[in-house]
Amino acid sequence: MVRKQATFNNTRAVWYALPNVVFGTAHGTKLESQEENTRRPGGGAKQSGAYYTPDSVVRSLLKWAVQDPGDRLLDPACGDGRFVANHTKSVGIELNSDSSAIAMRRAPSALIHTGDFFAWAGSTHETFECAAGNPPFIRYQLFSGVVRKRALALCARLGAKFSGLASSWPLFLVATAHLIRPGGRMAFVVPAEIGHAPYSAPLVRYLTANFGRVHIIAIKRKIFPKLSEDCWLLFADKKGNRTKNICLTALPKFEFRETPPPIGTRLEIRVWEEKWNKRLRPLLMATPVQDLYQSMSSESSGTRLGDLARINIGYVSGANEFFHLRPSEVAKFGIPNDCLQTTVRSSRALPPLQLNHRVVERWLREDRKTLLLRLDRDQVLPRAVKAYLGTSQAEKASTTYKCRTREPWYVVPDIKIPDFFLSYMSGRRVSLVRNSAGCACTNALHSVQVKSKESLQRIKTATRSPFFQLSCEIEGHPLGGGMLKLEPREACNIVVPWEIQLSDADTRIIQEGITELQSWRHYEVT
Repeated sequence: MVRKQATFNNTRAVWYALPNVVFGTAHGTKLESQEENTRRPGGGAKQSGAYYTPDSVVRSLLKWAVQDPGDRLLDPACGDGRFVANHTKSVGIELNSDSSAIAMRRAPSALIHTGDFFAWAGSTHETFECAAGNPPFIRYQLFSGVVRKRALALCARLGAKFSGLASSWPLFLVATAHLIRPGGRMAFVVPAEIGHAPYSAPLVRYLTANFGRVHIIAIKRKIFPKLSEDCWLLFADKKGNRTKNICLTALPKFEFRETPPPIGTRLEIRVWEEKWNKRLRPLLMATPVQDLYQSMSSESSGTRLGDLARINIGYVSGANEFFHLRPSEVAKFGIPNDCLQTTVRSSRALPPLQLNHRVVERWLREDRKTLLLRLDRDQVLPRAVKAYLGTSQAEKASTTYKCRTREPWYVVPDIKIPDFFLSYMSGRRVSLVRNSAGCACTNALHSVQVKSKESLQRIKTATRSPFFQLSCEIEGHPLGGGMLKLEPREACNIVVPWEIQLSDADTRIIQEGITELQSWRHYEVT
C-alpha cells in the first residue's frame, strides 16, 4: 500500500514550530493552565492538552456532511485522523508532525498535509463537497505570531474581520468554508462560546451570507466531561446561498444521529444582532422568559447599568502579597495610616448588600491582609515605608511584570473608591454591594461609580429584585467550573428597570430563567 505524501506548491511539506504559538491536534479543545503552557515543549497530543472527539460525534458529523461516497472531505486540523479515517476521499491538514504521522497510518487512503492550514488554504486551488472536524480552540494569548497574522489576513480577505481577541477556531471555520463547493456542507464541533463570544459574530455573519442553512446545536451535557469548556455542534449546508435566519436546537445530551436534529428555533439575524446583542445563549430559556426580558429591556423602558454608572475593573497591584498588609505587619514596620488604604481583594469577603465600617473593623481585628500600601508618585516617603521597600520581599515584587514596567514601581495606579462592588466571577448569585466603608478593590471585582444620586437609588432598588440576577445570567457568560463571568462591557448591559416594572414582573417566570441558565453552565442548582 502506498502512503500519500502531501506537497505544498510542489514542495514537500514539513512541520515547523513558531515562537509563542502552541499547536496540538485538532481534536482537542485547548484549555490548559498557564503552568501547562509554559512547561509544554509543543510536541505530542498529550502535551498539547488534546481531548479526542467521541466516536458518536465523529460518526454523526460525517453522516451530516458526507452525502455521497464520492464527496471529497476536508478536515482543516485533522489531528490523529479520526475524521479522515472514516471517509476514503479525505484531505487532512495538521501542523503537529507526531499527530499527522498517526493520521497517515490510521487513514492510509487520505491525503495528509503536514503544515500550517492557513498557508495551505490561502494558496490551494482545491475545493471540497464537504468538511468536518473539531478545530483547535487556542485563545488569542497563545494563538499568535506568523500563523495568527496569516489567518487574520486570509479571513479579512474573505470578508470576515476578526478582532485581536479572537480565538483560533472561528478563523479555521471561515477559511474552511471558503473551500467548500456550491451546494456543499460542513459539520464541526465548536466551543459553546459561539453562543456568546463577540469574536464568534463575524463567523456567524460569514456563514449566513454564504450558506442556505446555518444550524447550531446546543448540548447541555458535556461532550468532553473532563473539560471545563462546553462544546456545541455546527452544521451549515447549501453553500453558495444565504439565509436571514440562524437555526438553533437545544439538546439535553448528544447521541449518534444520522441527520441533524429538528430545528427548535429560527432566529432572524436582525433580532440576533439588535435584541440579543449577537448572543444565542438567551434562546436556551423558555419563550415566556425571553418575552419578559425583551419587554423589560426594550428601548422605551429599559435602562442599562452602563447608563447609570461607570464600570471598570479594580486596580492591578502586580504583587498582591507585597502590597497588601495585615495590621500586624503595618505595626511591625510602623507604616503610617496615610500611606494605607482599606481594600477588598475578593467578592467572597463581601457581605450580601452593604460593606460598612463594622465589617472592615472586624477584618482588621482578624488581622486580614486588607490594607493596601497606597503611595503617590511625588510623595516624600516616610522612613518606615523606605524600610519596607528595602526588604527582600520588595526586591522580588519589583521584578514582576506590572511593577517593573511602571515608574516608580511601588506606586499602584488606578485606585478608585467605588459606590458599589460588582463581582467579576460568581456562582449562584452576582453580588452588587454598596460601599459604605470607603474601600478600594482589586481587579477581582468591578468598581461601580454612579453618575447621580437618582442613579444610586435606582440601582439599589433594582438589585433587590431577582430580575437583576436574570439579567446578569443573560448578559454575562459561563466560565469553567460552572462560574458566571461578567466583563465590564457585559456588566454595562445589565438591565435596570423602573421600580414599577419590577413590581409587576412575574417572579416565577424570572426564577425559571435563572435556574435554566445556571443549569446550562453546570452550576449546581438545588
